[in-house]
Amino acid sequence: MGLNTATPSARATFWPERVDRTVPRLVLGSALMLFLELALIRWLGANIVHLSYFTNFVLLGSFLGVGVGFLISRRSWSVLPWTPVLLATLVVVVRLVPVSVDRSNADVIFFTSLHTTGPPAWLVLPIVFLLSAAVLAGPGEAVGRCFGRLHSLNAYRWDLVGSLIGITLFAVLSFAWAPSYVWGTIVAVAFVVLIDGKARILAALAGVVMIAALVIESTAPNVSWSPYYKITTQKVHNDQYGTRTYISVNGVPHQSMSSARWKLTRASQIYGAPYARRGDAPLRNVLVVGAGSGSDVAIALSKGAQHVDAVDIDPRIVQIGVQGNPDRAYQDPRVTRHINDGRAFLEGTDQKYDLILFALPDSLSLVSGGSQIRLESFLFTKEALTLARDHLSDDGVFSMYNYYRQPWLIDRLGGTAKEAFGHAPCIDLFGGATGVISAARNAANQRCGSDNHELAASYVTPARDDRPFLYYRGGMIPMLYIWALGGIIVVSLIAVRLLGGPFRSMRPYADLFFMGAAFLLLETKNIATFALLFGTTWLVNALVFGGVLLVVLAAVETTRHLRTPPLPVVYALIAVALAIAYVVKPEWLLGFPFWPRLILATVLAFLPIYLANIAFAKRFAESADSQSAFAVNLIGAMIGGCLEYGALLTGYRNLLVVVGLLYLAAFLLKPKAVAPSVLTAR
Repeated sequence: MGLNTATPSARATFWPERVDRTVPRLVLGSALMLFLELALIRWLGANIVHLSYFTNFVLLGSFLGVGVGFLISRRSWSVLPWTPVLLATLVVVVRLVPVSVDRSNADVIFFTSLHTTGPPAWLVLPIVFLLSAAVLAGPGEAVGRCFGRLHSLNAYRWDLVGSLIGITLFAVLSFAWAPSYVWGTIVAVAFVVLIDGKARILAALAGVVMIAALVIESTAPNVSWSPYYKITTQKVHNDQYGTRTYISVNGVPHQSMSSARWKLTRASQIYGAPYARRGDAPLRNVLVVGAGSGSDVAIALSKGAQHVDAVDIDPRIVQIGVQGNPDRAYQDPRVTRHINDGRAFLEGTDQKYDLILFALPDSLSLVSGGSQIRLESFLFTKEALTLARDHLSDDGVFSMYNYYRQPWLIDRLGGTAKEAFGHAPCIDLFGGATGVISAARNAANQRCGSDNHELAASYVTPARDDRPFLYYRGGMIPMLYIWALGGIIVVSLIAVRLLGGPFRSMRPYADLFFMGAAFLLLETKNIATFALLFGTTWLVNALVFGGVLLVVLAAVETTRHLRTPPLPVVYALIAVALAIAYVVKPEWLLGFPFWPRLILATVLAFLPIYLANIAFAKRFAESADSQSAFAVNLIGAMIGGCLEYGALLTGYRNLLVVVGLLYLAAFLLKPKAVAPSVLTAR
């Protein structure tokens, strides 16, 4: 039997006695864990203003919560019955009490037109972290109790199967633009199935309350969901200029859908500036990246464009433009719509353009809950602007405009354009930090205004593909992150000490701690690589996560059914795989066609993961207490998530060096002699 210390009475209430129910419960619990984690990342980011810039803190809290749940599963008491109540309370409170992350005086720019005065980020982020941990502890406990009744590798295998089901289901719902009450219904039903006895009634009642709150949210007038945002719209009618529709995402004003005439004459001079900086050559092909609801496309058509490729990453915002743009720009036969990441579109086309326009492509969200990369991060690197230059016709012009918030950011982007095009761009400023940056492929074809802004003698170094942090000015890691991460680590240590006992009792699993940290850091690096190579769309992100789980499952099955090399040999192979991934730079693969690029990227990214998980599976199979071992590994993963912020200083490529050092520490801390497992396979 496994090391389950629950008393008979506790098992009767929270745990089925029939062992044949263990595997289905394990699969359901694991699917619920990953699904709930993804749902919290999306939903909290949509309802707490500016939290969508920090959703990796939800991920870190989820790892701690699952680890704590595994530690609780070794005890006689349970938190699982109260988790639905806590989740329902969280949903209701967040809906009733508006909360925002105050981004004032921050070291990193957050795009918004709101002047929020909410709690400081260093306070909100640890609170969100704790709430996420508390909610995930229940499903973690349910899975942990299953681990205690199965052989270690068999339990881990079914945990991975459940996780694959969870991420696949959430990906399908993202594809269908499912509203939040659909997510909530799935979570509520899963909790009711997992919880036994009279506590099931409480879970059902809590589920009804949560679903009701989510139904009220998502069925409110002019509210819809895309794979990235909760979108709200508000229409304003003007007799002279027609209807304007203001579009907000995740509670923040994002764009206005208006007629081209209103944009050019009333909204801002930025919309006409790109066309004034061109020569007299015909405007044949135009590319608009960040086409959104179609206003910039309509402007291009009004300026005589013969064809426009309109690219936007969000299908719902484009749909709003199709349905309501006053100029009906998307119905014009001269327009072709593309739902894609802007950088990925440029990598995949051989078209030449007379004008390439980056039209306010500022996201309000991260690529995933596990990285700091924003949806538009790879669009503003030096390499991206060089790529745009290469897609211009001989007399073509590149322009980008935005409300840049900080003068240093305008100079940084102007400097990036200068280095990519080989000459200084035209820079038009329209009060404060609102500006347009334009650069022609040939300097002779650009016409700068009389009040052209001159670049500063020195400007912030351009963002690069390896360090795509455009809105981070440089220097040390911002104190915002240091305080928040420091608080998270302290809280985590206290929680683990209270529930797991003295740290010295976990010494036998120290190597698993470092394995967890290395694995999450490696996964984060791969998310960044695939975002660069294939775009920052939700689909690419889901495929990366799903691919990682499949590779881990393949490693487990390899260990279960085949004779694998000794651990020292496996660790040596990990080192070789990491060295190859370090030497082969991701940008080298960008020149390959799609399928060869995909194959090479998959091998480079997943080979170290496969080998690392063979090492983990071999070591995990030897553990005498799978619950404690897995908990320590998950807490290590949380620390790996914290280390990801080091990419601000090192870049993503050098994270592989940190990953290598963590695996070296795991190898050195591996117990020299491991007692045989007392777990028996079922």
